[in-house]
Amino acid sequence: MKKRKISNAIQQFGRTLLLPIGVLAPIGMLLGISGALTQDYMVEKVPFLGNEIVNTVLESIQSISNIVFDNIPLLFAMGVAYGMSKKDKGIAVFASTAGYLTLIVAMNVWLTVTGQMADPDVMTQQGQIEILGIQTVNISAAGGIITGLIAAWATDRYYNLELPAALAFFSGKKSVPIITIGFMTAVGLLLPFIWTYFVSLLTNLSSLFLSVFGPFFTAAGERLFIPFGLHHVWNALFRFTEAGGTYTIDGETFVGVVPAITEILFNQGPNSEYWSMMPSLSRFMAQQQMLVVLFLFPAIALAMYRTAYKENKTYVKSMLVTMVLTAFLGNVTEPLEFTFVFLAPLLYVVYAGIVGIGAVLLSLADVSIGYIRGTIFDFTIFGLLYENSRWIFLVLIGLGLAVITYFIFYWAIVRFDIKTPGREKMENVDSTLLKEKRYDEIADKVIEALGGKENIVNVDNCITRLRIDLKEVRDIDKDLLNKTGCSGFFFPTAKHIHIVYGTQVEFIKNAVDEKI
Repeated sequence: MKKRKISNAIQQFGRTLLLPIGVLAPIGMLLGISGALTQDYMVEKVPFLGNEIVNTVLESIQSISNIVFDNIPLLFAMGVAYGMSKKDKGIAVFASTAGYLTLIVAMNVWLTVTGQMADPDVMTQQGQIEILGIQTVNISAAGGIITGLIAAWATDRYYNLELPAALAFFSGKKSVPIITIGFMTAVGLLLPFIWTYFVSLLTNLSSLFLSVFGPFFTAAGERLFIPFGLHHVWNALFRFTEAGGTYTIDGETFVGVVPAITEILFNQGPNSEYWSMMPSLSRFMAQQQMLVVLFLFPAIALAMYRTAYKENKTYVKSMLVTMVLTAFLGNVTEPLEFTFVFLAPLLYVVYAGIVGIGAVLLSLADVSIGYIRGTIFDFTIFGLLYENSRWIFLVLIGLGLAVITYFIFYWAIVRFDIKTPGREKMENVDSTLLKEKRYDEIADKVIEALGGKENIVNVDNCITRLRIDLKEVRDIDKDLLNKTGCSGFFFPTAKHIHIVYGTQVEFIKNAVDEKI
């Protein structure tokens, strides 16, 4: 029971990271477009971009978008508080904001009292940073995550706190931000003492990630963690902490891959001396996902289509095309991956290995493409629009691995009779409700299939899956659940079900919430 609670908590934490990352991705695309179009070489190629009005608009977009990246820790504080709290999410977010401000000020006090406040000109080299005008210890996104976790805990524990009559005004929800501020004051004064040792631990881990075979571990690891919903935790480790390395760019120190690649992509540009650092950064980012989305997925889908029974090929084709396009355009990979991960886990491990090998090959070819997402749009922006990205090697390596992947999947499906889409005599392809966006009807069927309202403990969702805690699993009507238009479901733990709907899942979750 205890292990299951810990596992569920880790999965929930992974989902909470999606909110701030979900903001970074589209804003990053805006920065990518405006950054690429304001580069000197782009202005030379397209003189229109040198127009004063056009240039002002593009630079304004950059300035406005930069506010998001300048405050990544605060976004994580709010996102984690919102995702982890179960009682009052609004007060949790408010408390996390107050708590994070307290944290950075408390660390500023620690620096002042201990006499370790660095000169502003060299503060980044000494592990310090200015946030919201306050010079403090640079603990990056970790500070926001710690604050969000404490705010969520304080909300669930104290949102209904009763105080004596003399202090009654501060009872209930008002107590939550006050308690959070108190805890974050203590954390801010104690954290700098232990941060040095923690940084040392992550730095040792970075020696693995930053090695020649580092991309294999990060890329293959991400694929292997997806079925457990832990890939976001895995990615955040090297994207936002010292495990991903520490980089000095133009005299400023950046912790983790994302802050460093953000500076080079959007501020320095391809013609700067720091562009040579891009291959060592981008090898952990979107180009790995592009390899999967743009090349391996079409190969896997083609293998599934070719091995489907003749009478099923017509409808299986539309299903597979939809799954590939979902990844191609929206960066969502679970629908296709879930068609074989639980049916053929060893094949999935082989697939993860292929992705890891491809990531190493991209790194060896000095490919420098992308940011966070791996869609065709990101490939166009960060690959084709930016000079010196070496995008042609992504295409060559991707095509080569796609051919290998196709034959491996075709052979494995036929050899071991894997029941991929189209190879079952009775296939569930009734996605009418989902296509017609009849979310209320889907919600009714989901609730009924799961044993009614009284059998549902908690409802949540990630990008593609409905995640529901149940009292009893024996009451589930699997046939009815299949009729809701889901592409699959499974039980990661005994009384916790994941139902895969794709990118429309949030609307289904909202409909279920309203009905229960």
